Amino acid sequence: MCGIAGKYNLDGRPADAQLLSRMASLIRHRGPDDEGVYIDGPLGMTMRRLSIIDVASGHQPICNEDGSIWIVFNGEIYNYVELYAELVARGHRFKTQSDTEVIVHLYEEYGQECLQYLRGMFAFALWDAKARRLFIARDRLGKKPLFYALLPGRTFVFASELKALLQDGDVERSIDLEALNQYLGLLYIPAPACILKAVRKLPAGHFLVCDPDGVRVGKYWEIPLEQPAPPPDPLERFREILSDAVKIRLRSDVPLGAFLSGGIDSTTVVTTMAQQLQRPVVTASIGFKHEGYNELPHARAVAERLGTEHHERWVTAPSADLIDTILWHLDEPFADSSAIPTYFVSKAAREHVTVALSGDGGDELFGGYSRHRIEALEYRIRRAVGPLGAKMLGGIAGLLPSNLRGRNVLARVALADDEACARKFQADSHVPECKAELYSPALKAETASFDELAPFRQAFRLAEGLDPLSRIMFVDVKTYLADDILTKVDRMSMAHSLEVRVPLLDHKLVEFAVSLPPSLKVAGDVTKILLRQVLNGDTPQQVLTREKHGFISPIGQWLRGELAGYVEETLFSARARERGYFDAATVRRHWDEHRQGRRNREHEIWMLLGLEVWHRLYVDGATVEAPPR
Repeated sequence: MCGIAGKYNLDGRPADAQLLSRMASLIRHRGPDDEGVYIDGPLGMTMRRLSIIDVASGHQPICNEDGSIWIVFNGEIYNYVELYAELVARGHRFKTQSDTEVIVHLYEEYGQECLQYLRGMFAFALWDAKARRLFIARDRLGKKPLFYALLPGRTFVFASELKALLQDGDVERSIDLEALNQYLGLLYIPAPACILKAVRKLPAGHFLVCDPDGVRVGKYWEIPLEQPAPPPDPLERFREILSDAVKIRLRSDVPLGAFLSGGIDSTTVVTTMAQQLQRPVVTASIGFKHEGYNELPHARAVAERLGTEHHERWVTAPSADLIDTILWHLDEPFADSSAIPTYFVSKAAREHVTVALSGDGGDELFGGYSRHRIEALEYRIRRAVGPLGAKMLGGIAGLLPSNLRGRNVLARVALADDEACARKFQADSHVPECKAELYSPALKAETASFDELAPFRQAFRLAEGLDPLSRIMFVDVKTYLADDILTKVDRMSMAHSLEVRVPLLDHKLVEFAVSLPPSLKVAGDVTKILLRQVLNGDTPQQVLTREKHGFISPIGQWLRGELAGYVEETLFSARARERGYFDAATVRRHWDEHRQGRRNREHEIWMLLGLEVWHRLYVDGATVEAPPR
């Protein structure tokens, strides 16, 4: 696992070695083991390496036989052993045993089509010296990040993290208000948008070509929308694909383990690991001493059943300095508070291993979120009552108390299908009302035409023809999974120089999962049916019967308790007021409501806090420096 960065002066000016050094220094946490740089006239690339495969000789950048193709690479290619053998048989000569060099020779053989052969997680930049072309790509699901900017003066810059990009003083730090509006409605910013106007994020499953003619972005993979008939024995076929996805992710030249929460997804992964390893799986878990948040007993039960080498860590409220550090690592404003437990479980795992497998993706592929079941329910109601009946139900919903259970379902039944689906991805159902109260008149006017739900409607329309359950899960994978869940996991694990591998998001497993009928995913209130069948008999019963529990922290209690002073000092400072985003009286009222326990506004307060701290770290200063202690 690594961090990469670079700059290409399309006007022919020579690359700046000092800039490359500064860029690399800001992403040292992504690769503490090694640093490399390559310069070819106007093109300069650098990287920081976390050594996982071919530790001794896998130094980057790596080139082909005649030095005409060079690469900097962040990620892991899990099928590199098989690709290596095929390329050697075709006459390619290797200098290393690394997965990085495999990409170089694949490009020699297939050009841009090399992406079709890669099975893994990656973001890489490949320089074709003969064509004077920079070829950049990001993995199919978006596990590894890539920021880029085309600057005035025909200069192209890229980096794994925004902070490295900002080492180039030509990258302006003016705020993209449309992206800000997305953050305030979703708690994160979907690709390709970035909080800065000058910067974009390469979307998952896309590539970018930069040459003297300019920059072109294209898509090379999409989740299959044509659903073939499932195999005669879906469970047995799924076991085979899952076993293979885990097996190839056990390839490592450094210590390897797993996150274990005691939920279905992580238990599935650890159980499959235990069946394949000849030693106990090293597992890491965290817990909170707050009722309703502690998962340690469930994780411990699984660890005991599987005989893992289990490590636990108790987590208390983070200090103000630690919050600053976490937000520094997140790059953009990001208010999914589950980043905090992800940071701590990564820290706990890194004390024992360099690579950890996780269960991310199970919810999105197998119907684990309540919004999946609700979407299918609303669809059935909408079709049963017809347009007039749906309109009547919407009217009834408007007369009911806003906190009444089921009211939001009735309200959404009256909406168009795409609108009803998209609204399920807002931070909560009160986002429109909260924005109307919270925004200053100036921000309200400037964002009036913006629509943070557009990416969700777009994904919904793309999945036309799928059944309602499969359709919303498609939207989940295209949006929330890539831009929230995988962003969080990447940044928080890399903060500790920990590589996280996600077998449930192997693209072959994803393609198989989307081909399955809804009945193998959700039936009534029972979710993840196929995963439960895989685990049946191999795991404690409490894992199968417990209610779903997200990977959450008691952030609401911390904000009104240990962090209250930090909130006061940050949100009500002169600096925060002068930004002009929000109505100060409303911010004060909402904070008082939360602190006094009259209304839970934890998402909103954490969102406002994160935005203000991000401004201080990334905008206010002349440079973006190393993380706060």
